[in-house]
Amino acid sequence: MPDTPLAPVWLITGCSSGLGRAMAEHALARGQRVVATARQPANISGLAAEHPGRCLVLPLDVTQPDQIATAVNRTMEAFGQIDVLVNNAGYGLLGALEELADEQIRRNFETNFFGALQMVRTTLPIMRTQRRGHLVTISAAAVIANYPGFSIYGATKWALEGAMESLAAELRPFGIKSTIVRPGPFRTAFVGRSLENAAVRWDEYDATSGKFRRFLEKVDGAQPGDPSRAAAAIFNAVQAERPPQRLTLGAYAIDKTRRQLTAASRELEAWTEAGLSADFPPATPSS
Repeated sequence: MPDTPLAPVWLITGCSSGLGRAMAEHALARGQRVVATARQPANISGLAAEHPGRCLVLPLDVTQPDQIATAVNRTMEAFGQIDVLVNNAGYGLLGALEELADEQIRRNFETNFFGALQMVRTTLPIMRTQRRGHLVTISAAAVIANYPGFSIYGATKWALEGAMESLAAELRPFGIKSTIVRPGPFRTAFVGRSLENAAVRWDEYDATSGKFRRFLEKVDGAQPGDPSRAAAAIFNAVQAERPPQRLTLGAYAIDKTRRQLTAASRELEAWTEAGLSADFPPATPSS
């Protein structure tokens, strides 16, 4: 009898709550092997107890390259492969650009952009050797069209999407796939304990970033998105023969994308003549 193929291994960052936790639980329920990571692993230790032999819980702060290397090495020691990397760890930073402290800006990029990039760079040699793998990058609706007060948070996700779009083309010859997930508002702790606010608040921005902050406070706990259903949608996308380059989740994000595409198309048409005027004039045919 041939050996039974081993279940795929998912390495997921930011599993303490929300979408990361939902992803770990769903993958385990579907028979996958999961390495669930968090800065405070005690918060998710129950996952390993409930799924002995199929779930490994590890400490991981994605801003620490040594911890990333250790997590990847321990994953390989335990399971011998990494089939799906889910870059979910990250947090929001809210405030007008002038209100934010330099340290806040750098730290948000260190987690949301550089941390995710380092996870990919550490995992890729394994996936290239395997000639298979799937990178799942959790982005944000702020990339569809950004909000006042999310200049830096949105920028971290814009930068990450740009890197992953190029990377998808680089990795195609190795059989490695890539999916960027753009979730709308989901009922998680993102706009609660996971949201950092500007060091100061200026009255001049009360009608812009201040208004957006109050909106987030109002909708917290009433977001339409279900993390468990989002996890199922992401899982199904990974299993698809031709997974999407971008997966937009939730009616809010889908409607926002449609409106943004329409607005962008109208603006392009309105300014096409001005844009074309920037080229050298067409060469005149010789008589």
